[in-house]
Amino acid sequence: QVQLVESGGGLVQPGGSLRLSCAASGIMFGLYTMGWYRQAPGKQRELVATIRTGGSTNYADSVKGRFTISRDNAKNTVYLQMNNLKPEDTAVYYCNAKIPQTPYDYWGQGTQVTVSS
Repeated sequence: QVQLVESGGGLVQPGGSLRLSCAASGIMFGLYTMGWYRQAPGKQRELVATIRTGGSTNYADSVKGRFTISRDNAKNTVYLQMNNLKPEDTAVYYCNAKIPQTPYDYWGQGTQVTVSS
């Protein structure tokens, strides 16, 4: 059974930092592209960042320079370090694991991030 379990969300003031974690089980983690997506109220889910099996990364323009995605294949875990958070970063953040161009595509349950003073 595939499980992606996110943690690390919460309430933070503008300019603050949070680190999200996503622990994966039931998959061969090293074969998967891992990603973080987010969905704000009334908006579509959007890409935040991805990291491929070889370590190459991709970021949404809105988070470049503020967020960093990383992975620890030994721990089957992907991280999202979020710095200089803004109110517009408020959303539910979802972890994704996929092997591109295959049916292997899994989602976590999401973790709430709220940026507010």
